[in-house]
Amino acid sequence: MASAADQLASSINLAKFSKATDLKKRLWFTLGALIVFRMLSYVPLPGIDPTALGLLAQQTQGGVLDFFNNFTGGALSRMSIVAMGVMPYITASIVVQLASSLSPQLAAIKKEGESGRKRLNQYTRYGTVLLTAIQGYFLVQGLEAAGAANGLSPVVEPGIAFTITAVVSLIGGTMFLMWIGEQITSRGIGNGISLIIMAGIVARLPVTLVQLFESGRSGSIDPLRLIFVIVCVAALVLFICFMERAQRRILIQYPKRQTARGVQAERSHLPLKLNTAGVIPPIFASSLLLLPLTITQFAGQAASGDSWWGDLIANLNIWLRHGSPIYMSLYAAGIIFFSFFYTAVVFNPEETADNLKRYGGFVPGIRPGKNTELYFDYVLTRITVIGAAYLTIICLLPEWAFSAMSIPFLMGGTSLLIVVNVTMDTVTQIQSHLLAHQYGDLIKKAKLKGGRAR
Repeated sequence: MASAADQLASSINLAKFSKATDLKKRLWFTLGALIVFRMLSYVPLPGIDPTALGLLAQQTQGGVLDFFNNFTGGALSRMSIVAMGVMPYITASIVVQLASSLSPQLAAIKKEGESGRKRLNQYTRYGTVLLTAIQGYFLVQGLEAAGAANGLSPVVEPGIAFTITAVVSLIGGTMFLMWIGEQITSRGIGNGISLIIMAGIVARLPVTLVQLFESGRSGSIDPLRLIFVIVCVAALVLFICFMERAQRRILIQYPKRQTARGVQAERSHLPLKLNTAGVIPPIFASSLLLLPLTITQFAGQAASGDSWWGDLIANLNIWLRHGSPIYMSLYAAGIIFFSFFYTAVVFNPEETADNLKRYGGFVPGIRPGKNTELYFDYVLTRITVIGAAYLTIICLLPEWAFSAMSIPFLMGGTSLLIVVNVTMDTVTQIQSHLLAHQYGDLIKKAKLKGGRAR
């Protein structure tokens, strides 16, 4: 039998949307912030020749840069001021979260509540500046080296002045994107950083589809393969939606209480998502892999081929290129590791068991306290194994299949997972705001009726 909240949620329609003024403001703010992000992706770094850069990008297609460019919405290929995207911020947050789990000092700061969270966020910002400076430096040096090697000079006046100006501009662009993401989270709808990544992926979707259908029209791709790709993408979207809504519901029972209907026992459920970590594991794993891959690729372009160091860097670029077996293995290992790690960060079995014991709740057949904590940890570990396997299959299998069939479909499993997951999360938050607005209308009507009755 559906609860009152479920019945109210099912009655939500678009007519209620026009009356939700606060929700419309949040949506307009989110849309405006994403438009600003897309406009910034077309603002080039100072000292860049766009024509020569476009020709150089055509000559150096493939590899990790195309994969990274897909997450930035083409900002990297245009060498805009937001070419680094939000990946340095994500990498810095990984480092801070890992350090807070390993360092007793940072763990104590994390337990301080809101003030501790602000301090850790500040450390993340410092790390973002440092990582953006390092990645930006290698990006600028690799751009100059790639231009010299290919006979094109996308940099108008190479030198120390251009390097400093470009690195500072990249730092400013990344920090501005980080600020926009935080503003979307607090004043808009959804998670700001995830929405920025999704906006970059969706912005590249029309180009990807045009290339795909053009390949089918020209005959370079068999029409049956093209139909197969479309069917696989639709099946993946449905499978992702099914798995993201899957839950393991644990029955929670509370002591018997005297009610108007007599003595009754209250029951509820603790829902544990099959994929508790969401899109964080593939984003974290890809961002950690992109950091050394970007550095080695640019170092390989800048290094001399006559030295053993240059040969080593060049071989690393080949072994760790996007789609290679070593890359896929490291990517899968990173997804599995971060699935368990971020699940442990999001859900604390000890804290949940203590809260249940404090309010008199218990799992039937399990003693409160330590036994309940062990039971939660046991159930969470089992469902996380399934969730990690699901994420690994979604992220790696489509890319392997498309590369095996030589299909230039850049929007692989990772991109699909991010787009579908972020869309579902945003729609859920919109429904929550509509539900809260509808509850507010019901309360106002009840007060009016009570006032008239008097």
